[in-house]
Amino acid sequence: MDLAEHYDKIYRYCYCKLKQRELAEDITQETFLRFLNHGRDFHAVQALPYLYTIARNLCIDEYRKKKPVFTIEEEQLEDIGAEERMFTSVTVRLALSELEEEERELLLLRYVNEAPVYVICKVYGLSRFSVYRKLKSALKKLEERLKE
Repeated sequence: MDLAEHYDKIYRYCYCKLKQRELAEDITQETFLRFLNHGRDFHAVQALPYLYTIARNLCIDEYRKKKPVFTIEEEQLEDIGAEERMFTSVTVRLALSELEEEERELLLLRYVNEAPVYVICKVYGLSRFSVYRKLKSALKKLEERLKE
């Protein structure tokens, strides 16, 4: 398993949960340190779910310490060139914020990080059918919010 390939995905996952760049970087590094200390016995198929599980647990620990605040950083605003892109970005973020935390996580893992369904199943302890059902429901809710 190429760990460098998954580093960005784990960072993106942590950032979306914590909304703080420096903290997400720290949690990502801690995730990989813990994985390297304990994950040597895992096969490649088991490694990715284990990485997400470590990252998720570390994010939950941070969330318990201090509840994150939804903010848009200045750098994000500078990157947005056109007014239309900014409007679309804000609209999508607002629609996502109206979803439940688990629904946002599922959408992030599956469609942004392109995590295989078996990984999501292992991280959440759900069956494939349940994951597909929850993803379909979350997509439907997101679509309804975006239509509004």
